[in-house]
Amino acid sequence: MGRMKAELRSYFATPVAIATLEDAEPLNAELRRLILQQEQKEAGVQHSNLGGWQSSADFEAWGGPAAKRLLDAARELATRLTSDRAGKALRVAWKANAWANVNRKGHGNEFHTHPGCFWSGTYYVDDGGVGQDPALGGEFEMQDPRGVAPAMYAPLLAFAVPGGQSVGASELIYPKAGQMVLFPSWLSHAVRPYLGERARISIAFNLSL
Repeated sequence: MGRMKAELRSYFATPVAIATLEDAEPLNAELRRLILQQEQKEAGVQHSNLGGWQSSADFEAWGGPAAKRLLDAARELATRLTSDRAGKALRVAWKANAWANVNRKGHGNEFHTHPGCFWSGTYYVDDGGVGQDPALGGEFEMQDPRGVAPAMYAPLLAFAVPGGQSVGASELIYPKAGQMVLFPSWLSHAVRPYLGERARISIAFNLSL
């Protein structure tokens, strides 16, 4: 910038991890079978879901070895992304609660957070075809935790840094079977309406101390 030197730093970052499980197809087949079977047994609960079916938060109890493998992977990822205040790695005995979601055409989730936890996440068992056709919707949407003020004051302006274009608005993640999204539990998030003809199946979880 001419004769002026500038150092750009990124403070107050919000970590969002996107991980893909190895050899996910057989795991997903078993999870899909278990979840659709549980859907027939259980009426489900209503929290943030706008339509669709959501199980009670005891997925680890009825999900068997498939649930254990998935939640062990979630715990390991969370541990890799957690440190003490000095930045030193440490092992955390994460307590998990988890539930299954089945969304069909028109279903979604309103914006919400997960109080009382450190990490939360979603794992996609069946993306309902969104992985091949993003126009089917069902995106995972995250609100900017810095608030809406920048967009309210100057909606045409953004920050010229990575991720700065969504300031005061939101970011989207498109579902893909076998993919896990891990994020801080305080981050406000939603699921946009799914427009496909298949069942869009996911597992959501919280990790606490």
